Amino acid sequence: MANGILYLIPSSISENQTDVIPEQVRQVIKHTEYFAVENIRTARRFISSLKLGLTIEDLQFEVLDKKTNDTAVEKILKPLLSGKNVGVISESGCPGIADPGSRAVAYAHKKNIRVVPLVGPSSIFLALMASGFSGQKFAFHGYLPIKKKELETAIRQLETESRKHLQTQIFIEAPYRNNQMLETLVKTCSPSTQICVAKDVSGTEEFIKSQTASEWKKQKVELHKVPTVFILFSS
Repeated sequence: MANGILYLIPSSISENQTDVIPEQVRQVIKHTEYFAVENIRTARRFISSLKLGLTIEDLQFEVLDKKTNDTAVEKILKPLLSGKNVGVISESGCPGIADPGSRAVAYAHKKNIRVVPLVGPSSIFLALMASGFSGQKFAFHGYLPIKKKELETAIRQLETESRKHLQTQIFIEAPYRNNQMLETLVKTCSPSTQICVAKDVSGTEEFIKSQTASEWKKQKVELHKVPTVFILFSS
């Protein structure tokens, strides 16, 4: 019996924005019964919002998050070895990008299982596209340190790397600390360093703005508890 296919299924990055999900993704979900997901509640809600005529109770969901060990990953993906397709769904955006879905992909490659990435929204890449900064060289750093001095040091290091290699630096923050992050960026970066703030990408409160640190000092934007991507570029 041939192995099943591991589908990497992108989800909405802003609630109720299902119009950004391509038809191909909808069709894959419609014909898949097994799902490895970062958050079961979020995944069920996402699939329900697509209105595909599916009975959610008939689908099988298993949690694949940062706490899932290798033995559990193997068990979760066991249907693949029986010819069943499995869909990996992140809590938001594209699985495998700033997301533990990469663990499922690594397992699939070891077992010679076909991996199919599907097109869909990623706040990281959409923010980069809209920033106006270099898309030739860029790096994503996830979360920066929380402690003030360590955060300031990390920002200066990113600024130096960006200037040295003309590399765009991308990172995120816990939504409730977004305002403090922007404030620290503005205070720490050189006045000429470019900073892009991409708030609620693809959502109803979408705000994407690129300008220098000195220009950000003159502008106030409310980012509290709204998903935001920060991008830095220094030349």
